[in-house]
Amino acid sequence: MVASRIWFTAAQKAELWERWKNGQSAAAIARALERKNKTGVERIAVLHGGIGPAPRRRAFAALRLEEREEISRGIAVGRSIRQIAQRLGRTPSTVSREIRRNGGSQAYRANRADRRAWERALRPKPCRLAQRRELRWRVAQKLALQWSPEQISGWLKQEFATHQDMQISHEAIYRSLFIQTRGVLKKELTAQLRTARRMRRPKSHNAKSGQGHILDMVSIRERPAEIEDRAVPGHWEGDLLTGAHGTHIATLVERNTPASRCSSRSPARIRRLLLLRLASKSASCLRSCDAH
Repeated sequence: MVASRIWFTAAQKAELWERWKNGQSAAAIARALERKNKTGVERIAVLHGGIGPAPRRRAFAALRLEEREEISRGIAVGRSIRQIAQRLGRTPSTVSREIRRNGGSQAYRANRADRRAWERALRPKPCRLAQRRELRWRVAQKLALQWSPEQISGWLKQEFATHQDMQISHEAIYRSLFIQTRGVLKKELTAQLRTARRMRRPKSHNAKSGQGHILDMVSIRERPAEIEDRAVPGHWEGDLLTGAHGTHIATLVERNTPASRCSSRSPARIRRLLLLRLASKSASCLRSCDAH
């Protein structure tokens, strides 16, 4: 027996994006929504590029359901388009267009017309990069040079300070890269981002999940006093340098000579410096370095 797919309700999607914006992981959101796995949450997040869609609302000037019901009643009792428009406070052209696009006077139904209007409003809107070819070319050129969207946005503001048409926010660039329905920038340019990610992550993501932070970290301010005054020999101070192409170098400096007595005329008291090239910056590799 094939299990049917359980869809997310509108309320669940709203909760999903609220939790995503707060930095929760897909697995945590799935548990909160009582889902068996995180696949459904990830599918929605990837589809929207990790950018929560704005809540849908009707345009202020759009016809409301009660107005469409009044149009339907007016047609039923034989009122003219001008009479219906006068009762609604609308122009006759608005009422005529509404009736014509929903099957005419014989087939017009208020609920069906309102539902179709809501569905038509889902059509994709052209974004700024799609409408401005030169701006799109400038952004793509800088992305190919591995500029970040923030850098590109700042550069455009300086380079074209008096031309609003040649400016764009970094969020709009991210949307063009991550939201699949846009398709304005080539997918190859997404790989040029420094993080090489496929969707937008909220700024609070790392802070909430602990990613990018050292677990059980001990501050250097908590080191013992004998290390601080360098009175006891045998202590070393280490640091890690990371270069291009995944290269890593560990630096070790001996701290066995008090700073006040360190003199260039006394070679025996000069601290030793060691440089060690590491295969990676993993904890095991750093521990092996410490053992040496």
